[in-house]
Amino acid sequence: MDYDSVQENCERELTDELDADGHPLEQKGNLDRKVGGKLTAGGNAPPFFLNRNMPTARTEFSQALKAIATERGLNPDVVIETIKQAIIAAYKRDAKEQGIEVDSFDYDAVIDPVNGETRVFAWDLPAEDATPEQIKEAKKGKKDVTPPGFGRIAAQTAKQVIHQKIREAEKGVIMEEFQERVGSLVSGLVLRFDGPNVRVDLGKTEALLLAEDRIPNERLNLNQRLTFLIMAINETPRGKEIFLSRSSPDFVSKLFAREVPEIGSGSVEIRTIAREPGVRTKVAVFSSQAGVDPVGSCVGQKGVRVQAVTNEIGGERVDVIPWNDDLSELIKSSLSPAEDLSVTIDEEKKTAKVFAPEDQLSVAIGKDGQNVRLTAKITGYRIEVEGNGESSEVKDEEKGEVTESKDSDQKKETPVKAEEKKAKEDDKTEEK
Repeated sequence: MDYDSVQENCERELTDELDADGHPLEQKGNLDRKVGGKLTAGGNAPPFFLNRNMPTARTEFSQALKAIATERGLNPDVVIETIKQAIIAAYKRDAKEQGIEVDSFDYDAVIDPVNGETRVFAWDLPAEDATPEQIKEAKKGKKDVTPPGFGRIAAQTAKQVIHQKIREAEKGVIMEEFQERVGSLVSGLVLRFDGPNVRVDLGKTEALLLAEDRIPNERLNLNQRLTFLIMAINETPRGKEIFLSRSSPDFVSKLFAREVPEIGSGSVEIRTIAREPGVRTKVAVFSSQAGVDPVGSCVGQKGVRVQAVTNEIGGERVDVIPWNDDLSELIKSSLSPAEDLSVTIDEEKKTAKVFAPEDQLSVAIGKDGQNVRLTAKITGYRIEVEGNGESSEVKDEEKGEVTESKDSDQKKETPVKAEEKKAKEDDKTEEK
């Protein structure tokens, strides 16, 4: 039995006249005592507050409350206590509006377990340092301060509390369900924009995509369906919130796991991922199973698998490279498509110096040093790339800075600068 079924039964069988205190009238024909007209169980009050003459199985307050609590997974005692506190708050609010002093008194609400009738009692507020005996003595002077017509207020308050508790319980169940899915993918609709943040409709509830978890420069539209990574469920001023991400390296990892059956079966393993969201990602894969090509499995026939991942992340370039326990070989693979590279490792300083032919130098470094930065993240080493007197290195893998090295405090000319200098000298010769 839930709230709606009780409500339907009451509407079908009985209507009731209420007096000023919200009590059912004994004689339905006594219209002089009627307040507010006819009120069915489909009105503003829960059905178990309305008719004390209804069959016990349907009207007995405690049974109805327990039925709702059991159905929704609530604690009846907690619900009752919450109803009491809400009723007291409603009484104090109304009393203040009428100019009645309420702050110098303490209050309690008593709810009849059979018909739900509520009475409010007040007594002098004991001192803050009062002993338990003094508090008990003060309660002996309590008086019934229930105002006329308060039955309707109590009924409405109880209904609101029960509905609120039901909503909280349902949200708790939903949050428990999503807590088990943290770290997995979820599909959602872009619901609205809260400044730079995005609210996402997950069906059962909403989630939040923070600005820092968005792919830079990715344009989102209302009602657009996208895939997200469930990052965490955290407590916020609004209660528990589900936080999503599209910029995390783990997001790419989960997309590959979805597209590549070999990853799901365990025959192919993603060892590490380095990502600059919206620009480029490198994925190092490995297989201990003979006959399985980890790179080919992730790329797919004609690149369909890696293309599916790329499409999900807005066209971001994805490089799949083979993992190698030999650091030199791993660096060479990561700096591809550059060829004919040689690598020197300094394990103590955690640096790697890469030598490349001049025609491969810019390829190895990548646009704005991108290839070198991602390789540094893949390996955990600082990477220096050199070729024919030119050197480029990543000084700080966190900052991803690409700078030119110095020799005897003199910056060496790059081939491009040397060519420009020679062209200027030729121009001067022609002018002469």
